[in-house]
Amino acid sequence: MSAARAFDELAALAAPALESGENSADETVASGPLKRDLVAGLEKGLAVIEAFDQERPRLTISEVAVRTGLTRAAARRYLLTLTHLGFVTQERKMFALTPKVLRLGQSYMNSARLPRIVEPELQKLAFSMKEASSAGVLDGNDVICIAATSAGRVVSPALQPGYRVPAYCAGTGRVMLAAMPPLEADAWISRQTLNPLTPNTITHPERLRLEVARTRSLGYACVDQELELGLRTVAVPLKNYRGDVVAAMCMSIHASRMSMDQLVENCLPPLLQAQAHLRMLL
Repeated sequence: MSAARAFDELAALAAPALESGENSADETVASGPLKRDLVAGLEKGLAVIEAFDQERPRLTISEVAVRTGLTRAAARRYLLTLTHLGFVTQERKMFALTPKVLRLGQSYMNSARLPRIVEPELQKLAFSMKEASSAGVLDGNDVICIAATSAGRVVSPALQPGYRVPAYCAGTGRVMLAAMPPLEADAWISRQTLNPLTPNTITHPERLRLEVARTRSLGYACVDQELELGLRTVAVPLKNYRGDVVAAMCMSIHASRMSMDQLVENCLPPLLQAQAHLRMLL
């Protein structure tokens, strides 16, 4: 059973089907689709999947209810449905995701245009610089890695497709924030809880605003051991032919091998070359 078919079943179990042709795409308003056109069951089923994370890989029904805002009875039904479909496993009172969930991410990696275009450029950087490189997109409060190459160097576990990191302390995240209108970026920062992941992590909102403004001015971001101790990163935005920032690309090194000044001197020029080449393709 495909991931799409599985979630079609989930939606069918959770919400009545909408009549086809009720509203054409041309009638969709700019602010978004009408509530009656959305399948609430699918939305809630995905929220249940997202309730599991690295800190809480196993959850009870009550814990899922709290993390998703569902009633306990609704959380139970969604968990049982997901278990039936093979996306969740149950052991006594505890539930956990199964590897089948990876099909959802794999569907994106196999079909999305952005990773396929970016990955060859990352491979070229790895071949010429012998350094790890990756690309990511902003998703809410995090940056999700969509493509990466280690160049034979184990720099960080975050440099792999599908890995999420807080945007406020990642080079790719800073670049994506700098691409926002200043007022929108300020509002985003105001909503964040800036946890100190390392002693170097910027945790003061005003200082983070200054770093984002600096990134906006320079056109690239430098992050020195804010996400992980020993991890230094320089990142640039990836723009499409219209000039819209659609992703960010970075090169990462271990702090023992290179200073920040050396990282910028050695790695920024090839990153900017890759940026210019990708703009013609995106």
